[in-house]
Amino acid sequence: MLDNTKLEGQELMKQVTQTLRDGVISVKDVPVPGLGDKFVLVRNLASVISAGTEKTSVDMARKNLLQKAKARPDLVKQVLKKLRTDGFKKTFQTVGARLDSPSPLGYSSAGIVLAVGGLVEGIKPGDRVACGGVGYANHAEIVAVPRNLVVKVPDSVSDEEAAFTTLGSIGLQGVRLAEPKLGETFLVLGLGIIGQMCVQILRANGCKVLGTDLDAAQVKLAGEHGAIGLEPGSDIVQSCLDLTSGRGVDGVLVCAGTSSNQPIELCGQVTREKGRVVVVGAVRMDIPREDYFKKEISVVISRSYGPGRYDPFYEESGNDYPFGYVRFTEQRNMESILGLIDQGGLDLKSLITHRFDVDAAADAYKLIQGEKTEPYIGIVLNYKSGSDTVSAVSPRIRVNTRPLNNKALGVSFFGAGNYATASLIPLLQQDRNVEFRGLVTASGRTAQGVAEKFGFGFCAADYSELLAHDSDAIMITTRHDSHASAVADALKAKKHVYVEKPLALNVDELALVDAAARSNPEQQVMVGFNRRFAPLTLSTKRFFANVNAPLVVSIRVNAGSIQGNHWIQDPVVGGGRMIGEGCHFVDLASALTSSNVVSVHAFATAKPEKSALLNDNLNVSLSFANGSVANIVYTADGSPALPKEYVEVHGGGRSAVINDFKEASFYSSGIKSTSEKLGGQDKGQQNMLSAWVDGVRSGTACVDYECLLTTSLATVMAVESLTIGETVHIGDVLPLNTKDD
Repeated sequence: MLDNTKLEGQELMKQVTQTLRDGVISVKDVPVPGLGDKFVLVRNLASVISAGTEKTSVDMARKNLLQKAKARPDLVKQVLKKLRTDGFKKTFQTVGARLDSPSPLGYSSAGIVLAVGGLVEGIKPGDRVACGGVGYANHAEIVAVPRNLVVKVPDSVSDEEAAFTTLGSIGLQGVRLAEPKLGETFLVLGLGIIGQMCVQILRANGCKVLGTDLDAAQVKLAGEHGAIGLEPGSDIVQSCLDLTSGRGVDGVLVCAGTSSNQPIELCGQVTREKGRVVVVGAVRMDIPREDYFKKEISVVISRSYGPGRYDPFYEESGNDYPFGYVRFTEQRNMESILGLIDQGGLDLKSLITHRFDVDAAADAYKLIQGEKTEPYIGIVLNYKSGSDTVSAVSPRIRVNTRPLNNKALGVSFFGAGNYATASLIPLLQQDRNVEFRGLVTASGRTAQGVAEKFGFGFCAADYSELLAHDSDAIMITTRHDSHASAVADALKAKKHVYVEKPLALNVDELALVDAAARSNPEQQVMVGFNRRFAPLTLSTKRFFANVNAPLVVSIRVNAGSIQGNHWIQDPVVGGGRMIGEGCHFVDLASALTSSNVVSVHAFATAKPEKSALLNDNLNVSLSFANGSVANIVYTADGSPALPKEYVEVHGGGRSAVINDFKEASFYSSGIKSTSEKLGGQDKGQQNMLSAWVDGVRSGTACVDYECLLTTSLATVMAVESLTIGETVHIGDVLPLNTKDD
């Protein structure tokens, strides 16, 4: 019987989350997040609710599905596209998993450093720091934050003041874009928490500041900090003209949040000729041409905290921008806010209207939802001061107390992203021969929610928990850079392994896996190459079963473009699209020819901005041990109207065509023999998982390890071929396991 109590010496934490399906706010005990090499682990002492941003998030979650669709037509388009390609069932599973996933709230906090990653400089345990970032500086007792979103707090600044740092940086970035000059006059539209800070920052710049809001109390508060308050209902246009000798204000900071276009129209009326309008809040932006054209008014949308925002190479990877070229980044804006507080130029204590213990977070959100009719500006969540260290024993939460079913295959998951929760876990859940044991993710909140939904025995934040406890097999569905080491560790722990593609990102990582696999031959390794199990692939193999001649395979992949800052495009984390996704089609060709790759030669289009590793427009030619050949055309530049995948197989007087894994045609004797059409797209995930489970239980692997290794090596060598411009022979690279464990 599994114990339902917290293990001795292990530490859990409280985290505020909301469910996207219904918007319910809850505070849960979840595992402490993991610590990356470029991250800092912080015990929060205070965090601030961003009434505007977080109210928008909560409001969206509380809408019904139709209202959500009307509010986010861009997401509706994505769902419709997925419906066309994946069918109703898979789309329903994907959308459902997303809606049921608990989402973090909060992005501005302060606390004490507990631990730092191995590549973090300038921060040490015990330092008091301010933290920023959606998904990082959450309302939680302990947070893991990238180094570039952490700054030290001066001794004179309190924890509560420091918790406002990120919100202040949003206002500061807006002010920087407005380029205020000493003696100029600015209007601040919207006097919520960020608007109030903008008033003070502009005053610190030596500007005359006018402020207005629909709430008279907020106008009064701005007046206490040096603004000329323009009461709701007053003639804002005339007041601005009167206070600027008829010229109009030099600039406007729009800090309001509304679907109305009135703020933008007002800006055109009150701004002087060649003035500036900076949009900080979320407002409608149908810019009336007449006023803006005649006055040649500049309009800029401020992007959150400053340069570096939304750039994963800055935020996640910790790469700073050169100081001489980018004077004020996100992090340096945060430092500036703390400096202003330290110098007395920014009074935040007067902006705090409410304080709640984190356990009462749901009551705090009732304020911004209007369920409590009290005026508010700054809402602070406080956290009980805990230990300044984290237990060396990894946190682990028992989700249920059922006895272990020793007759079932005990499966644990490392990673629970969209693909795992929509395409793998639900399918395995239907298999009576499988029992879910443990779940580990980098984010404790994700592990907790998924574990509860799918009935895992426990969840944790450290991979070692899966290796040390009752699991027969581990499924690895994390980002690509962690695959090889996780596979090797699992094999050494005597666990069978399923790993999502790719198996590894380079030859050294493959060697690491291979050494572990050959040292533990009784443990099976499986890579998630699902297309070899697709119904139409299996039908094609049966069609050619009696053909003894070598086959010719042609695969065209209209992959579509993805943003250059997507993690897959990170050479270290994702490895590029050829290694990250192209391996699927190398394996498909191997499955169709029933042979292993012996040589590979790749060509790519000339794109100076793309390295060989990241080029996503290429042609890969493969030769196989049985004399078959294959050609893979992978492109990111095709029309989205064209189906993604198209496969042709020829040999022995026969031909077969697979169209996007929805339909196939088979030809022989000069005529079209048969055709097969599915009700929807089926790329083989169900068949693959069933075959893998059966293989582990029977002791006979569903795919030969040498085939998986050769396919993975051929994919890596395709990138090598692009680099050297020559054919690479797989036999020249093998054997890989040259290093002993």
